[in-house]
Amino acid sequence: MIYCNKCILPNTRPNIYILANGICSACDSNLHKEKVNWKNKKNEFLEIVKKIKSKNLLYDCLIPVSGGKDSTWQVLLALKYKLNPLTFTYKSPLRNKIGQKNLDNLKKLGVHHIDFTVNERVEKKILKKAFIKYGAVAIPMHMAMWNMSYNLAVKFKIPYIFWGENSAKEYGGSKKDRKLKFLNSNWIKKYGINFNTKAEDWLSKDLTKKDLAPFIKEKNFGNKNTEPKSIFLGDYFKWDPVKTYNKAKKFGFLGIKGKPKIGIYKYADIDDNMISIHHYLKIFKFGFSRSYDNLSLEIRNKRISRKEAVKKILKEGFNAPNQDINKFCNLIKISKKKFLDNCEKFRNKNIWIKKKNKWHLKYPLK
Repeated sequence: MIYCNKCILPNTRPNIYILANGICSACDSNLHKEKVNWKNKKNEFLEIVKKIKSKNLLYDCLIPVSGGKDSTWQVLLALKYKLNPLTFTYKSPLRNKIGQKNLDNLKKLGVHHIDFTVNERVEKKILKKAFIKYGAVAIPMHMAMWNMSYNLAVKFKIPYIFWGENSAKEYGGSKKDRKLKFLNSNWIKKYGINFNTKAEDWLSKDLTKKDLAPFIKEKNFGNKNTEPKSIFLGDYFKWDPVKTYNKAKKFGFLGIKGKPKIGIYKYADIDDNMISIHHYLKIFKFGFSRSYDNLSLEIRNKRISRKEAVKKILKEGFNAPNQDINKFCNLIKISKKKFLDNCEKFRNKNIWIKKKNKWHLKYPLK
């Protein structure tokens, strides 16, 4: 493992790379972001708004939302510029009370909203298969999120889909993917966390094509002018998790009390009891936790030094979200022992070594 000498992300993180000067592609992206003329970018967005309004449609844009701080920020931006968005949520089977409260609060901002629930039996089957085969728990969510957003935009003749930040910019990606103007299938394949699978790959004796309907991207039989365009609002307005939280908080968004469940933020990754497991599995595969991501953003935003971030990581260690693990095991009907045994199947032995019956990173953060 090689760590960025500016932030604390390792080169084991998917899609990231370390440049010759020792900094990672995410930090390199941030250096370019600091030089962006955000006034010009805002004007570019205003041109898009003007173009949308000239069509005089029922819905101006589609915004996929969870109810989190970022999706609240996205909706507030759309409303600020007098757009009429349709918001869409994939309902996680482990959505929690704070998640529901924040989603209800988002709806009260003044939007039409679709809260879509996948057939529970179907979802549990895919969740279990995905966890066993890939050591992943978010595949159904991501397949539904990407494909249903597109399908809804086509059905309602919505010209634009508004996403939040471009993860290739914020967490490391190629220069080409950072400069992407419109999100496309190649970007989703690389950064969409579908493990390079599509709905049809999950067809089996107990999962038919009709069962998988929410995960299938429909063909748009119109012309290219009716093809919805997907943009990242973070390309036009500087994205910062603390600032999006502060904005959302003013409009009723709630964080949690006490210690963060995962990472360092009390207001991120809080709406669902499965997201903590998604990040927990990264420890086995890549040797880093959600706190590495969060603290690296704090370093780039000059709110903490690298030395302080390393100290926090070493103090925190790697902890299991046991309560959420129990809920997930109960959901897909497996024992906790089977859950942990399956996690171990994905432990990367190139970066982990066992000493005195305990696993240690071969190349710890320093």
